[in-house]
Amino acid sequence: MILQSLITLYDRRAKLGADEDSGPAPVGFEWKAIPFVIVLDRNGGFVSLQDTRRIDGKKLIASSEMVPAGVKKTSGIAANLLWDTAEYVLGVETELKNKAAKPERIREQHVAFRARLDELPESVQTDEGVAAVLAFLGKVEERDKLRASPDWQTLRTTNPLMSFRLQHDSELVCQRAAFRSWWLAQVGGEEADGTCLVTGEAAVIERLHPAIKNVWGAQSSGANLVSFNLDAFESYGKAQGANAPIGKPAAAKYTTALNDLLKDERHRIQVGDASTVFWAEEVEHPIESAFAALFGVKKKDDPTQSIEYIKRVFDSVRAGNLIQQAPASRFHVLALAPNAARLSVRFWYTETVENLSPRFKQHLIDLDIVRPKFELETPNLFRLLLSCALLRKAENIPPNLGGEVMQAVLADRPYPQTLFAAALRRCRAEQDVDYARAAILKACLNRSKRSRPDGGKELTVALDPDNNTPAYLLGQLFMILERIQEEAMGDINRTIRDTYWGAAQANPQRTFPKLVELALKHLKKMRREKGGRAVNLEKLLNDRVGRLGVSNPFPTSLRHDEQGTFIVGYYHQRQSDTTYKTAGSKES
Repeated sequence: MILQSLITLYDRRAKLGADEDSGPAPVGFEWKAIPFVIVLDRNGGFVSLQDTRRIDGKKLIASSEMVPAGVKKTSGIAANLLWDTAEYVLGVETELKNKAAKPERIREQHVAFRARLDELPESVQTDEGVAAVLAFLGKVEERDKLRASPDWQTLRTTNPLMSFRLQHDSELVCQRAAFRSWWLAQVGGEEADGTCLVTGEAAVIERLHPAIKNVWGAQSSGANLVSFNLDAFESYGKAQGANAPIGKPAAAKYTTALNDLLKDERHRIQVGDASTVFWAEEVEHPIESAFAALFGVKKKDDPTQSIEYIKRVFDSVRAGNLIQQAPASRFHVLALAPNAARLSVRFWYTETVENLSPRFKQHLIDLDIVRPKFELETPNLFRLLLSCALLRKAENIPPNLGGEVMQAVLADRPYPQTLFAAALRRCRAEQDVDYARAAILKACLNRSKRSRPDGGKELTVALDPDNNTPAYLLGQLFMILERIQEEAMGDINRTIRDTYWGAAQANPQRTFPKLVELALKHLKKMRREKGGRAVNLEKLLNDRVGRLGVSNPFPTSLRHDEQGTFIVGYYHQRQSDTTYKTAGSKES
């Protein structure tokens, strides 16, 4: 299913590319950033060294060119055809930082590069472009001219990728018609030796699949989604790729599509240790923007992710606008995590836009809670996770938590208990609750309630005067007691929150009588100094205690879910205007 969807994506983009002169590279080719191009005349004479890099912000970005698909490189020597690093192309003894040049190995690399050109059939070698490259590599004096180029030192210190172009041509030598037609024939011209599991068609089975790159934490040279490199993984005497027979065209298509997604910031986000790609079957469907806004990380200097833009996206989700365009179109999410030289599928999810749209909307509804004016409405997943991490550092976020939350949203399931426990733990450890943590606790509690037939009353966005749940009232009461202390004592070093925050949630029966008694003393003092304000706060205090019950107002203990309700009640009361009304105003 995963490979089929990726192949369908490749075919769709290839069709669009045929119409718009863009899209993925044809089977057998790949797009590669080539920083330097050696420009030759038709006799193989050196003309110039073209630097294709351009300034993008503070970085130099090389031009992306379509080149023959690269060979898999490990510790051995393997040369690409008509493009490679400076060490391979020119035999340059580089001076890379923290890497000592090995002249013998570099000579072997250059010999391997030359050998691949020498193995080309005569019909290809006689092409003007290929003939010029062969002539250049055979002329020491022309290569010496290259050494006089101003960029020669850059080649030695960076070992960049390089290729060739004929003077007055707009395309690389490897893109010329003669070479390109021959290379495409090599890719698809072999006799079929099996049936492709993905397409069901007779095909040449790919022995070693192309590498998948840009997965966070995986090897820089790439890793494989499908591979067999030990006897323990093989069966029935089949070797390597024959154990999962996938045709060469199918393997090239799915790896090209996946590599393109992993390079495209519009279709890739990092969720914990999982590199997550997503795409809709409908071109430029708005659900892609909604998914990125909900689960992605806002990038600096990205105007498309401004606060106004994200607000428009979220408003569109709330209004149900996602299903206005191609509701039956499917949306795919694939999360990959590194596993040595392989990639593991952390999760794979596919669903129609029609079914996903209300789930995104419900996620926003669940997180919706009253907030201070300076807070951004509906924080994205990364900010939610940061609020639950020690010291609010990304490295302290549990690696699987982000993916678990994402899956809960996509499948409309209760949020993971680990999210609720993390938010509760940080609130207790820091004796405080902020907007993001309150939103998490409210969302987790409400989803859990909806999943049970007798779940009980859901928590509201703001202070709920009709909610008489003991834990919810206790949270409000604690905030009122804290406010009484603040107004009676002024600026003090240690408040009741600093001293009794954890105890009030774990053992209300022992803690609250002390706090109420202390508050009554503060109110007595306030009556002499502030008059009406003391009366108003006392009314709030008596209201919450009265709603708890007269005979036994304070329970012995609170369960974990009740402690979450306590914190939401505290937060609601803190954000309520009634907590801060002046002495002369009327209380509700």
